[in-house]
Amino acid sequence: MAEETRIGVYICHCGTNIAGVVDVGEVSRWAGELPNVILSRDYKFMCSSPGQELIAKDIKAQGLNRVVVASCSPHLHESTFRGACVSGGLNPYLFEMANIREQDSWVTTDKLEATKKAKALVAAAVYRVSYQKPLESLFVPMDPSVLVVGGGVAGVQAALEIANSRRHVYLVEREPSLGGHMAQLDKTFPTLDCSACILTPKMTDVGKHKHVTLFTWSEVESVSGYVGNFTVTIRKRARYIHEELCTGCGICWEKCPKKVLDDVFETGLGYRKAVYTPFPQAVPNIPVIDRPNCTYFIKGTCQACKKFCPTGAIKFDQQDELLTVKVGSIILATGYEVFDARRIPQYGYGRLANVFTSMEFERLTNAAGPTGGKVVLRDGVTTPKSVGIIHCVGSRDVNYNNYCSAICCMQSLKFAHLVQEKLGAQVYEFYIDIRTPAKAYDEFYQRVLKEGAQLIRGRVAEVTNEACLPGEDGKLIIQVEDTLIGKQRRIPVDMVILSVGLQARADAKEVAIKFGISCSVDEWFIEKHPKLDPVATMTDGVFVAGACQGPKDIPSSVAQGSAAAARVMSLIGQGEIEIEAATAVVDDGTCVGCKECIPTCPYQAISFIEYVRKAYINEALCKGCGTCVGACLSKSINLKHFTDDQLVAEMVGAMQTMKLFEAS
Repeated sequence: MAEETRIGVYICHCGTNIAGVVDVGEVSRWAGELPNVILSRDYKFMCSSPGQELIAKDIKAQGLNRVVVASCSPHLHESTFRGACVSGGLNPYLFEMANIREQDSWVTTDKLEATKKAKALVAAAVYRVSYQKPLESLFVPMDPSVLVVGGGVAGVQAALEIANSRRHVYLVEREPSLGGHMAQLDKTFPTLDCSACILTPKMTDVGKHKHVTLFTWSEVESVSGYVGNFTVTIRKRARYIHEELCTGCGICWEKCPKKVLDDVFETGLGYRKAVYTPFPQAVPNIPVIDRPNCTYFIKGTCQACKKFCPTGAIKFDQQDELLTVKVGSIILATGYEVFDARRIPQYGYGRLANVFTSMEFERLTNAAGPTGGKVVLRDGVTTPKSVGIIHCVGSRDVNYNNYCSAICCMQSLKFAHLVQEKLGAQVYEFYIDIRTPAKAYDEFYQRVLKEGAQLIRGRVAEVTNEACLPGEDGKLIIQVEDTLIGKQRRIPVDMVILSVGLQARADAKEVAIKFGISCSVDEWFIEKHPKLDPVATMTDGVFVAGACQGPKDIPSSVAQGSAAAARVMSLIGQGEIEIEAATAVVDDGTCVGCKECIPTCPYQAISFIEYVRKAYINEALCKGCGTCVGACLSKSINLKHFTDDQLVAEMVGAMQTMKLFEAS
């Protein structure tokens, strides 16, 4: 004899988020009259502890074997209410959720129509839940090793946190050294700490840590598997130097006769040798031979580095290596790129000699930079007596990047301080708004004002060298509308610094596909939830940290690196991982082996078993997206928890309710 269906319905007020538009009491009363509904209640906050306890108690006291909660997005609280059902002794897959907030009360102010729609959504959930069946989750073992991709400050922080917990970390960095963009900076706001002084100890700790395997000058080639059991292939590019033999003595680059313009670390302001380390504090302190610029690889001659190397570490025949590692979780900390100021031609970058980008100025003012910390114009001799700093270059602009880059205001104020400290020059700052929200940031802003910087509110229209007025000869002219006084102004200066914004790396989409995650319209990696889960992604076991997720400064990147590490350690501590039970399954009896489903799966969860000529779905890899169900020509693939009878019942419930309203 079939079990009687006994459904409990719970309508959430969500404060006034729902109840302010939807007549919650009426929806609750009406739901109580639907088929198989034993009880219907409304409560102010269903997600609260008392709300969850109410569900658990009713399951036990009323013998409920199905539960419907109408509240907010399942993405936010489905797991919460599933947990409440489990507390009452009910299988979590016998629960259904109706979204009457994001899909109803938040999209209209019409109370009558909102209430009608809420009833239709609740009816859809009630009709559907009758067809749901209990499912059991799959548990897979958790490999305690971790992959961290990106050796900037966020990646280094994450790696250290995990390694200090005695878990092994594979840290992969595509450049010859750790450090990322932070290694290029001179001082950090608002404390004006030396960037290298605070970064180098962390890099050194990672480089020496017994629980860290460091792969620099390397990239992730491929990723397969699932949370707890990823297989990662790493391409370790040839340095043409034997790492175990190299002592980092520096003789090779001292003797190398070939100079190359360094357009990466020194931003084109200085030169390096064809064999080099990016900067003095590089970790590891092992040079790389720049093959495209090495005389030996071009002409087959020279070999000066090899002749003078005291340990015989130069190996011109060295080849790339492909290494495979097993990890249980992955942290992406791949960082950002700076906006290309040439895209805004009216600012003159690349055309007018003494227009610099913010990163170029960082290298100019850095004691380890190409000028030894001397701030000079492009001629390498003249020091500027007046400097204009333009904010928001490439940011907060619908023509380029519509978002705020988070660091521009503070880095521009830092530049003003450094110019006044080093040169005593007059500084003009051109800004849209000053944004200084973090600890001690506004105090730094007030300090710069007291030091004499002139702040002009207005978006700069043009930077030119065409003199029109007395005193403009040989100057750069900044044309701007000063919105505080309502006048057009021409400000002559010796140097212009463009405070360029941050943007996602050019290969962000490619990387996202490789790791099975998504990018936003602006190509930043998408987090699971912007407020409640900013470091997780929709792919279990893959986390993000630092500026690959969106623009942020150093403190925020460090905090997010630690947060991602904490999430990973939480997974490792569980020992095994619960996999969602709502996965696709192949009916062997009807599968014809056409293989149409295999290329459609975005998670590579489907394989083909040759000896039986059938498709097979790895449930640990499957995310229940349903793409394969739609692609299957023989209709042999079903998605558990989203079966045809469940979906049809859901549609019937909604349509019957709307027809009832139309008839009345």
